[in-house]
Amino acid sequence: MTTPYEIHQGTSPIILGFPHTGTEVPPEIAGRLNDNGRILADTDWHIHQLYDGLLDSVTTVRATFHRYVIDANRDPAGVSLYPGQNTTGLVPETDFDGKPIWKDGQAPDEADVAARLRDFHAPYHAALAAEIERVRGLHGVAILYDCHSIRSHIPFLFEGKLPDFNIGTDMGKTCDGAIEQATLTVVEAAEGYDSVLNGRFKGGWTTRHYGRPETGVHAIQMELAQSTHLQTETPPFAYDSAKADRLRAHLKNILVRLEQIAPGLKR
Repeated sequence: MTTPYEIHQGTSPIILGFPHTGTEVPPEIAGRLNDNGRILADTDWHIHQLYDGLLDSVTTVRATFHRYVIDANRDPAGVSLYPGQNTTGLVPETDFDGKPIWKDGQAPDEADVAARLRDFHAPYHAALAAEIERVRGLHGVAILYDCHSIRSHIPFLFEGKLPDFNIGTDMGKTCDGAIEQATLTVVEAAEGYDSVLNGRFKGGWTTRHYGRPETGVHAIQMELAQSTHLQTETPPFAYDSAKADRLRAHLKNILVRLEQIAPGLKR
C-alpha cells in the first residue's frame, strides 16, 4: 500500500491542506465501485496544481487517496457536518448528485469503514497534526488553509450557482477575525468573481477540528467553484491554464496577506 499522504515541509506559518485531490483507489476497493463511481467525479480536480508555487516555503499536506475510499474531511465518528441537509458521509454511498457509486451489495460495511479509518484517514490527520505542531513551534502560530473545489451547480447539495470563492470559518470560530477579513477583502475586490463567507460551506471537519485560535492554531477553508479553473466541470475535468492563471493571482494575494498578518496573531 502506498503512503496515504504527501508532505512538503516549509518554514512559512501557512500550511496548505489538500484532503480531496487524491485519485488513488486500492484495487480491492476499486473493484467494488460501479461505473458511476469509477469516474471519481467528486475529486477536487487539480487543486494542488492550482496552488503550487504561490507562496515560498509553504508547508503542504495532501491526501493521495480518493474521497470514495474515505473522506479525509469528515468527522471520523460519522457525525454530519450539516445536519438536516443533503451531504455525503465519511465513506460516501453516493456521489454529489445522490447517485450510487458502489455495485449492488458491495457498499462498505462497518468493518470496511474501521479499516479505512485506520489505514487512510488516521495517518493523513496524524501527518497534518504533526505539521501544524511543527509550524506552531517555529512561529508561535500556525494558519491552516484548507484547499477545496466543487462543481458550481449541484442541485442535490445546493440551489442555483455556487459563488466562485466560498470562505468557511464555522461562523468565525476557527480563526482570528483578521484572517477572515484579509481573505474576504481580497475576494471581494477580485473583478469578475463572486464570493460568500460562511454560505453553503462553512468549513469541513478539518477546519472545525484544528481551528482553535486560543491555542495559536487558526484554520480557514476555501471552496472554489470548479468553473473558475477547469475547461469543463464534466469528464475529463481538464485544467484551464488561462482561467487558472487569472485565479492564481488572487489566491497568491490571499496567502501573502495571511503570511504577513501571522506574526500579529501570536498569543
